[in-house]
Amino acid sequence: MSLLAGPRSNRAFAPSGNIAQLRESATIAVSARAKALRAAGRPVIDLGAGEPDFDTPEFIRRAAQSAIDAGATRYTATEGILPLREAIVRRAGHMGVEVTPGQVVVSTGSKQSLFNACFCLFGEGDEVLIPTPSWTSYYEMVTLARATAVPVPGDAGAGLKVTPSMLEAASTGRTRGVMLNSPCNPTGAVYSRDELAALLECAHEHGWWVISDEIYRAIAYGTEPAASALEVAPSLDRLVLIDGVAKAYAMTGWRIGWAIAPRELSAAMTAFQSHTTSNAAAPSQHAALAALTNREAADDSVRKMVAEFRRRRDAVVEVVRAEPGLEIVEPEGAFYLFARVGSDDPERDDGARFAQRLLESHEVAVVPGSAFLTPGWVRMSYAAPIDAVVEGTRRLVSLWREMSR
Repeated sequence: MSLLAGPRSNRAFAPSGNIAQLRESATIAVSARAKALRAAGRPVIDLGAGEPDFDTPEFIRRAAQSAIDAGATRYTATEGILPLREAIVRRAGHMGVEVTPGQVVVSTGSKQSLFNACFCLFGEGDEVLIPTPSWTSYYEMVTLARATAVPVPGDAGAGLKVTPSMLEAASTGRTRGVMLNSPCNPTGAVYSRDELAALLECAHEHGWWVISDEIYRAIAYGTEPAASALEVAPSLDRLVLIDGVAKAYAMTGWRIGWAIAPRELSAAMTAFQSHTTSNAAAPSQHAALAALTNREAADDSVRKMVAEFRRRRDAVVEVVRAEPGLEIVEPEGAFYLFARVGSDDPERDDGARFAQRLLESHEVAVVPGSAFLTPGWVRMSYAAPIDAVVEGTRRLVSLWREMSR
């Protein structure tokens, strides 16, 4: 349902065509409902959150405080302070890719970076392939750009990931781009280096733009971070890499993300941003600079956080494995567990019914899979204390067992 549906007449406010089909963020809606129940005295376990439950590391907080004391409270260049963009360039250089500061645009969170890219690349008549399930905002961003989001359902037997042949089968002569996300929100699936390379090669052969959202890349449970598009792309001509500090450094509230793109596109995104938000907050940029340049402290913080996420992941999977028949995508990254709780029939929306009952009757908040165009599933976050995560998972399993009889 449209967030602002209804006729344009006989109303004090009638939505423009720009937002007529816009839907409220399901993840934010779940969080709001959980908070309301808590405020009413209900002991709700909130496993709907999409952010780390750790504090921002102290050295980063100190850097922001020092920057404020030094006068970093004014406008910066729209595309971000040069030292931060240079630090992002060095980070890209570690992947063997030559990038210049002029190809980097710092924005108010990676969400803005994604929207900037969609709005500057796509328009009416264009189609954009979105491996599904994917983060709910991808579909809305493409729609806001007046393009058509084309869901490409993933293979349930392979972590709900897609293959080049799946992308090609969903493409038409109007296909202009594809949005990738690894590690994936909501599934926790991670594309291997070879899988990612194959998808990028497919896009390159067809002349499609690729927007690669790598905000969870550092939170992976292999021996190293997940593969980056910068490491395997056959060409950077039609590639936009999106990243930021929110997830890896527990800095969601600081709102710093960035895009690395071909120079003409980065210039267009800078111009567009100059007419929307202008620069990201100056103190936040200096905090991000500390995260990217104080490597020893930053790497230590990331290692500890990922180790704790891995511990929670293992505990959650152990609970689920004890219940034969409950299908999940075993997470290899990020901090989500994606579980099938019913039919994928959108008319039934079993995931929404399950999530509502879990919250109202069992006091556990999760996000229904319909938010990610997979109505038979639910997403549970384990970005919460391990005792709460394990108890919440037990309640989820208990309800699934009850509803499956």
